[in-house]
Amino acid sequence: MGGELFHELARMVAALAEAQALRSFVLPYPGLAQRALDRTVMHCLDVGETPPRSLPELWEWCRTRPAGDPVFADSATLVTPGVTLVHPAGRMPTRSCLEIASHGSDGGVAAHARALLDDLEARCGTGERYRQCRGFLARHPVVHQQDRFGLDWSKAVWSRVKNLYGPLPESLLVDGVFLSCPSCGLPALPGDGAVPVPGPCGTDAGIWCEGEECPRDETPHLIREPDQAWIVRRSLRAFLVLPHRTEEAARDALDHAGIDYEAVSGPLSAYRLTDTGPGIVDIHVYDRVQPALLAAHLTDGAPLADRTLVVVPDALAERDGYREAFTDALPALLRDRLVLTTPGDLVPDLGRARGEEKKDDA
Repeated sequence: MGGELFHELARMVAALAEAQALRSFVLPYPGLAQRALDRTVMHCLDVGETPPRSLPELWEWCRTRPAGDPVFADSATLVTPGVTLVHPAGRMPTRSCLEIASHGSDGGVAAHARALLDDLEARCGTGERYRQCRGFLARHPVVHQQDRFGLDWSKAVWSRVKNLYGPLPESLLVDGVFLSCPSCGLPALPGDGAVPVPGPCGTDAGIWCEGEECPRDETPHLIREPDQAWIVRRSLRAFLVLPHRTEEAARDALDHAGIDYEAVSGPLSAYRLTDTGPGIVDIHVYDRVQPALLAAHLTDGAPLADRTLVVVPDALAERDGYREAFTDALPALLRDRLVLTTPGDLVPDLGRARGEEKKDDA
């Protein structure tokens, strides 16, 4: 029961984060939120815990109670025990929350991103148009009115992608100012609720951004006219924008090694090598902080190639226990077919995989 509740709360937090007035919940609560609150209250009464009395209290509850809290019982089997659904500093859904909300038959937030891109691809008509539009979305999570006067602005691309943008949510504004992370370009919020002062003195380790893993050695970019800016949909920010840098690095590594590839439909960032002989080799790129959930996603997804190299950022792959958790969560029969790697190790790992295939054929 506790594990199911944790996943339901993740879906609730992800859905409510799309609401404009996130910081001022009012009655009547949305149906999804009311059901989650009711279930939480009943579960707390069953296990002898003090339940939250309102949706704002439940939101705070999700900020302070991690997956390993006894109230959630078995919820930590696929996630890090210390993770919360709402970020302690940003008070917005954590990346782990969105990944948890994407786990299940409906695919949740990640499936929503995939559906938006499928629709875009259909509207583009040609592969080149889609590639341009997809690249624009990945590089421009936030678009300002002034950007439309730049030399590299394409009216044709904007006409196809503008429906995937919306106004900046009130919940992402601080004193009427919007902040974006200088590293990932995603929304940022100060932990103390104050707009940071530009310059070195304004650097604040308390700054939160949706990327969560970014360095804090630069002051966030400020947009003081938020009504003249648009932001791409939340699902695309999490599952297209975030892995984009890793995807570009992986493609650069393949290009530098002279390895040909083509995009694969289905996964958000996937490519198939075109010169691998009889064996089918795919490259999947992800930027996900929960390795066991990533393994479950790959296991439960579409049929895999003969060999699939799963590329993640170096910072994640080097995190203590990340590789082990990924491998341990895979079924034994898939551990030889799925190889976790990084952009820098992609080509060497690909060479080793090809060598193993030749040994097997011999």
